[in-house]
Amino acid sequence: MNSIRHQALRALQAGHPSDKVALVHAIEDVHPLQSDEDIIAIGQTPGLCDKPPLVPPMDVPRRKISTPEGHAALVHALAHIEFNAINLALDILWRFAGQPEDFYRDWLKVAREEAYHFSLLQAHLITLGYAYGDFTAHNGLWDMAERTKGDLLARLALVPRTLEARGLDVTPQIRDRLKHRGDGAGAAILDIILRDEVGHVAIGNRWYKALCDERGLETIATYTQLALQYQAAKQRGPFNLEARRAAGFSEAELAALQLPD
Repeated sequence: MNSIRHQALRALQAGHPSDKVALVHAIEDVHPLQSDEDIIAIGQTPGLCDKPPLVPPMDVPRRKISTPEGHAALVHALAHIEFNAINLALDILWRFAGQPEDFYRDWLKVAREEAYHFSLLQAHLITLGYAYGDFTAHNGLWDMAERTKGDLLARLALVPRTLEARGLDVTPQIRDRLKHRGDGAGAAILDIILRDEVGHVAIGNRWYKALCDERGLETIATYTQLALQYQAAKQRGPFNLEARRAAGFSEAELAALQLPD
C-alpha cells in the first residue's frame, strides 16, 4: 500500500487543501513502483472541500480587478486552478496502470509543483484579506478529467495539451494585469507558474506522442478526433507560440492550432 500510485490516491482523496498539499509533498518514491497493479478507488475521488462552492462556469460572478474584492477574486480563481491541477496530476498518476516508471515520476514532479503553486497563491490571498474558499468557483478542469478517465491517450491530449496549455497563452496577460494593479508579489508568483507550466505541458506532450507512436497513430489527426469525441472546446488565440514551442509543440501542430474554423 506504499507505492507511489497508492500514495497519490490517498492525496487525491484528501478534502482539506492543507492536508492534500502535505500528502503530496510526503509521497515517497518507493520501490517497486507497482506500476502494473490495478488499484480500486474506495470513497470520494477526488476529495473536494466544502469550500469553495462550485457553480457552472457562467454563474461565476465577474468582478473588476480595480476593486479589492475583484483583485482577490482573481487570485482566488488562480488558486482554484492550481488546486484542480494538483488533483489532475494525482489522478493520472494513480489511475493508469502499466506505464513506464518515468511516467509516474514525471507526474509526481508535476503534482509537487502544482501543490507549491497553490500554496503560493493561497498565502498571497491571505495577504489580500481573504482565504481559499471565500469565493465561488467552477469545476471545468475536473470535468474533462472525468470524461477521459477511461482513456489515457484522451487524458493526455485534452488535459495537459489543451486545458493546461491554455494557461501558457493567458498567464502573461493575467500577470500584466496584476502588475498594473500594483500587485508585484502576485505577478512574481505567475512568473513561477508560467515557468513550471511549460515543463508540465512538455511532459504531457512527451507521453502523448510516445503513446501515439506506440499505437501507430498520427498525432495531429488523432488529437482532432479526440477533441471531437470528448467535446473539447475549440482552442482560440492569441497563442503564446514561444511557450508552446518550449513545451514541445511542433511547428505542424502550431500551424494546425491556428487554422480558421
